[in-house]
Amino acid sequence: MDQIVFRKAKPQDAPALAAASERAFHSDVHCGAPPGPPGGPPGYDSPQWQRKMMRFGDYLTIVMGEEVVGGIIVFRKAAREYELGRIFVDPNFQNQGIGAQAFEFLWEEYPLAKRWVLGTPAWNRRTRHFYKKVGFEEIGEDAHGGILFERRIVRGGARY
Repeated sequence: MDQIVFRKAKPQDAPALAAASERAFHSDVHCGAPPGPPGGPPGYDSPQWQRKMMRFGDYLTIVMGEEVVGGIIVFRKAAREYELGRIFVDPNFQNQGIGAQAFEFLWEEYPLAKRWVLGTPAWNRRTRHFYKKVGFEEIGEDAHGGILFERRIVRGGARY
């Protein structure tokens, strides 16, 4: 398997990011998505939206070889607190440890973080299981019935 690289997203990555995102979110039909046409969160299939997020958050492109296989969007919420706005991996590259590597990269890239939060649809069995696997805990629901997760960082015996 080629090495996975995480790098700052560039505007020219936007079409490939939108395509990988679209494939990833459309694959949710296998994880409990409600009936109906495939879809995803706002802007998931739009290159313009991908470019916009590059200005508002830390957008990382996940690359294997020369191919864009996913993306990560991080927003700073407060001092040492971050929100994972989105993470996606093209379904052709899922179940290869890329998502777990992405979180290991985030833990290293943001070493002073004391708290991470994220949300996911209640029906998505795959993401709920995965987020627990990488150290998040369910902390409640959002206004739309989605599940909120939190990961507090423990250093030197102190839980932040």
